[in-house]
Amino acid sequence: MSIKRFEDLEIWQDARELCKLVFSVTSTGPFSNDFKFRDQMKAASGSAMDNIAEGFDRGGNKEFLQFLSISKGSCGEVRSQSYRASDWNYITEPQLNELLEITDKLSRKTSNMMQTLKTSSMKGPKYI
Repeated sequence: MSIKRFEDLEIWQDARELCKLVFSVTSTGPFSNDFKFRDQMKAASGSAMDNIAEGFDRGGNKEFLQFLSISKGSCGEVRSQSYRASDWNYITEPQLNELLEITDKLSRKTSNMMQTLKTSSMKGPKYI
């Protein structure tokens, strides 16, 4: 299958879902008033999504790998922040579990994409 746009990447779609979930959980209750933490978590989820897009549009495997690594790190940041939000009673246990599930899935898929790129003989535009 040929991927021509970052929007076609499953990992970008998953990262978009993460962003929507983070926006939802940070927009209500005490979380919505903790401006610094709320904004930090929203920024980290946005970074996970945006770095996939930026790396893909750069065109080269090495640059894409670098941006995927940044995206994966941002995903880990959201995962850690999710625990903190739970510890502070900003989110419910079901919300925590949903955040942990999506960040774990996104991290694993990003690792798999990175491994694919490392072993690919294709250079230049991505056709994964």
